[in-house]
Amino acid sequence: MANAASSTQKPGPVLGCIADDVTGATDLAINLVQGGMRVVQVMGVPNAETLQQATEADAIVVALKTRSIPAADAITLSLEALRALQGLGVSRFYFKYCSTFDSTPAGNIGPVAEALVDALDTPQTIYCPAFPRAGRTVYRGHLFVFDRLLNESGMQSHPLTPMVDADVVRVLGKQTKKPVGLVDYNALSLGASAVKEKLRALADQGQTNVISDACDDAQLRILAEAVAELPLITGGSGLARQLPSAYEAEGLWKADNAEPYVPNARGRCLVLSGSCSQATRSQLRWARERLPVWTLDVGRLLSNTDQEAERVAAWAAQQNHHQPIVIASTDDPNAVKALQKKHGTDRVAEAIEIFMGRIAKTLVEDLDVRRILVAGGETSGAVAAALDVQAVQIGPEIAAGVTWVQTLGQTPALALAFKSGNFGEEDIFGTAWEKLP
Repeated sequence: MANAASSTQKPGPVLGCIADDVTGATDLAINLVQGGMRVVQVMGVPNAETLQQATEADAIVVALKTRSIPAADAITLSLEALRALQGLGVSRFYFKYCSTFDSTPAGNIGPVAEALVDALDTPQTIYCPAFPRAGRTVYRGHLFVFDRLLNESGMQSHPLTPMVDADVVRVLGKQTKKPVGLVDYNALSLGASAVKEKLRALADQGQTNVISDACDDAQLRILAEAVAELPLITGGSGLARQLPSAYEAEGLWKADNAEPYVPNARGRCLVLSGSCSQATRSQLRWARERLPVWTLDVGRLLSNTDQEAERVAAWAAQQNHHQPIVIASTDDPNAVKALQKKHGTDRVAEAIEIFMGRIAKTLVEDLDVRRILVAGGETSGAVAAALDVQAVQIGPEIAAGVTWVQTLGQTPALALAFKSGNFGEEDIFGTAWEKLP
């Protein structure tokens, strides 16, 4: 079957991906690149001109900012992205969300996925947040971060999406209108045929939404083989890493040994840290002992943004041009909660995001900053918007789920890394630059 299909293989992208934030999009993109695909990532719902830069790609990743916005708005943007990708003749779609299933019972994962299911008129889709290389696994429907249940991993203290339940079947069930089923460890251990049989049985029971266990890459390969024929797949980047070979076996795509692009933007190095995750706080502690670090005074920022921007820019101008500088709003979760209680959660988050985007633009224009690592999904989206990033070419991996990219169609060209707050080794703020010329 694969040989016959490959003879009629369509030109152009075979896979269209819709990610709910910028860091998740780059995480997904690098995993597809490692699977052999040529990937272009675009920021926001793409227009025809932007999509023209991606016609030679095997996969297009659309980075939205829909994780924490109202569900109706998230659905609207996701369906607009879907229609844009369909206009290129894409035949397979992937909805990407965080490998820690960052969502509350009123969250957007279920509503967006169900809207995509309806738009594609497909009876069933799979949900698999597992990313074993980053320590995220699913067993018996429960999500683990390394050896801890999700709700015991520190993610229960997330300031925007506290994850207090590790049972993702139960979490998803509170978000969806249609029933939720489970492809468990036992089915995966029997191979792709058994998984297909399990999916058919669940479909017969009316279970449109199906969570899948996955404890290692071998199980993800089995799952990818079983679901390659589905028009829509949802999950983290771990499953996406296995899709290129599954699509090749189906005859949908043929590998041509594409190599990751290495960004060549030259200039000063900047870290912008807006995440409050446990991993980012550890990375920031490492940086404070070795790099110049400016910690934002959020109270001062809220009362006089212009003055705080001038102070930060003046400080940055005085630092060694040959050393990365770090600007951080990252703080202890209890301190964040105190600020949210005093000023309002939305106001604090929006003020920090806008400020990070503003200072990035200022330092690019005035201080020859050309290489920027951003920690935190919401912060990454704000920085990308402020810098008017439309599309990027995917470069080398820095850490599991973190990659360098270079802007397309933009002068000056920028090398950017958008890091999920939970990803990266402790020293990433110091070592990320080693991947660049």
